[in-house]
Amino acid sequence: MFLASNAEDSASLFTPFDVFMVIFTVLIAIGLVRLLMARPKKNYFALGFGTLALIVFLIADVKMVSGW
Repeated sequence: MFLASNAEDSASLFTPFDVFMVIFTVLIAIGLVRLLMARPKKNYFALGFGTLALIVFLIADVKMVSGW
């Protein structure tokens, strides 16, 4: 009984921090696209770091949205 009543109270796990996570993910994606569009010389370290950060943030966003 206690578990069922507790599940009803916490139906939504949405927090204001979730909005910032999505905004950071969009900013990382924009930065990665700008790095990929660089013509004369590409910074491969920045490309790798940006790609890794984008993957981590996308996984976190998917996990976060699935918890809503």
